[in-house]
Amino acid sequence: MIHIWLRQSEQMMNGLIPLYDEIKQCDICAAQLPLGPRPIVRGSEQAKILIIGQAPGTKVHASGIPWDDASGKRLRQWMGLTDKAFYDESLVAIMPMGFCYPGKGRSGDLPPRPECAPKWHEPMLAALPNVQLTLLIGQYAQKYYLKESFSSLTDTVKHWEDYLPRYFSLPHPSPRNQIWLKQNPWFEQNAIPELQRRITACLPACDTRRGDNQTV
Repeated sequence: MIHIWLRQSEQMMNGLIPLYDEIKQCDICAAQLPLGPRPIVRGSEQAKILIIGQAPGTKVHASGIPWDDASGKRLRQWMGLTDKAFYDESLVAIMPMGFCYPGKGRSGDLPPRPECAPKWHEPMLAALPNVQLTLLIGQYAQKYYLKESFSSLTDTVKHWEDYLPRYFSLPHPSPRNQIWLKQNPWFEQNAIPELQRRITACLPACDTRRGDNQTV
């Protein structure tokens, strides 16, 4: 089953639908996908924030909902957004480096398939004219979009201010990165407050602040 995550109520007002229809038909790397194609990409042309991560995991592949896992919960905490705001296509668009689950490697998931970004990112970006801030999550997105990225993810994230106002470099919010967060306390002390400030500035006057017991 191929799935583009988009609420039915928003389809008639979303100019990206023709592009999404093309993405649904993509089979450029189908033979290399152990669970088959199921592209997870979303957003409307009104979106102000763009998230470029790695690729869906097995849980997201199964649910069809982007960032529907522990990593997504932490990402929403970092961004300071309620689940409702995060999943509002008019506010946030999601375009990973690889649209489909790439398979399991020796330690964690395989890297995003290399075919997606060259084929689909440019037309997606052209269809998202109102994006004001792009979050580059993880080394694959950062190496692809940052011409002057550093050799290590830590150094690239540490220099997050260098890429503003267009990009904000972030580590992956996976629970596996808990040790990294403990070793780099400056990230949550300095980078996260600025990230939340910039996100608040980008979004319209609406209730985006996180509260307890948020649900999708």
